[in-house]
Amino acid sequence: MTIISEATAKILLDTESVLFNSKEPFVLTSGRVSPVYVDIRRLISFPAERAMLMRFATDILKEQVGADSMDYVAGGETAGIPYAAFLAERLEKPMLYVRKKPKGFGRMAQIEGHIEGEGKKVLLVEDLQTDGGSKKVFINALREAGTIVEHAFVVFHYGIMPASEENNKAMGIQLHALATWWDVLNVAKDLGYFDQETLTEVDAFLNDPDGWAAKNAHRAKA
Repeated sequence: MTIISEATAKILLDTESVLFNSKEPFVLTSGRVSPVYVDIRRLISFPAERAMLMRFATDILKEQVGADSMDYVAGGETAGIPYAAFLAERLEKPMLYVRKKPKGFGRMAQIEGHIEGEGKKVLLVEDLQTDGGSKKVFINALREAGTIVEHAFVVFHYGIMPASEENNKAMGIQLHALATWWDVLNVAKDLGYFDQETLTEVDAFLNDPDGWAAKNAHRAKA
């Protein structure tokens, strides 16, 4: 996993799917400021890089989950759908995708695709995980449809939120990921992607996100 995590981190940096900026922090959806930003959706436009990441994902899922423990691969709306498609193809498994809420017309479907019988094992796929709370709606829908959901995969896991592990445990899933912010920071340090001041600030943020955000809110762009 160290080799995979380092290679993934380098791809994320090279494709600018992760960005560092401590002088003009990013404002996240929550309103919190952050010196780091991640956009895993961006990777779908880089075929060679995404193919390598999906090879990594296929290898770790076969090893850590087992091909016989994945009857279906389900993508969470919307960012998880392309990655579920890539993985379903490589794993030679049928694919599903799960909406955040039922469609509202026609069959009123929340799960798209076809599930053959009950008790099927489903791997849930999303692009990333922060604290994991957003996965609950997808997992609940899949379980209500009679499937078993014990594993989830993301390309990127923040790896800095204590609530992430707590939510995984509460939802009864094991999370599999290619890299975390710590992997990205280590590669950025080793290969000199950013100046020392930026790296120091990012390190401080990863160790105390709330404290860093409170201290640096004034730096955000207006």
